[in-house]
Amino acid sequence: MRLLLLSDTHLPVRAATLQPQVWSLVDDADLVIHAGDWVDVATLDALESRAARLVGVAGNNDGPELHERLGEVVRVEVEGVRIAVIHETGAAAGRERRCDALFGPEVDAPADVLIFGHSHIPWDSTTPGGLRLLNPGSPTDRRRQPVGTVMTARVADGALHDVALVPTPR
Repeated sequence: MRLLLLSDTHLPVRAATLQPQVWSLVDDADLVIHAGDWVDVATLDALESRAARLVGVAGNNDGPELHERLGEVVRVEVEGVRIAVIHETGAAAGRERRCDALFGPEVDAPADVLIFGHSHIPWDSTTPGGLRLLNPGSPTDRRRQPVGTVMTARVADGALHDVALVPTPR
């Protein structure tokens, strides 16, 4: 199963629309996961209509309608891989410890992978408890990065494979 990980699209504030490259990745994915800060309900509607399957959460810049439709945390199992999605995990310092406490192997409903956003800075690490942390960055608002980004990955045989950071120039 092919995954596309997005976050912090901030449409139409940071860009008028997603780049054609990102839409092509949406079309190719079996599952699109968005970790919040859509900003515009129209972006959710567009991704829902185009993605084969969409999972997402609301972020701190999302209004009441997005929070009502999506919630702030979602958990989904994909071919044996337990995925949790949240917008914000706090400062980079101590992130692994905090995420293990909330989503790691000692909680009632542990995750294998936690996808998050908020910082617009790509992140890929594994906690001491074995939880994989992924932040795809932002395709539209690069902040301190040289270019915007998303991530792709593949799930097969009960594991996450081929995680790749994909530049999304405008």
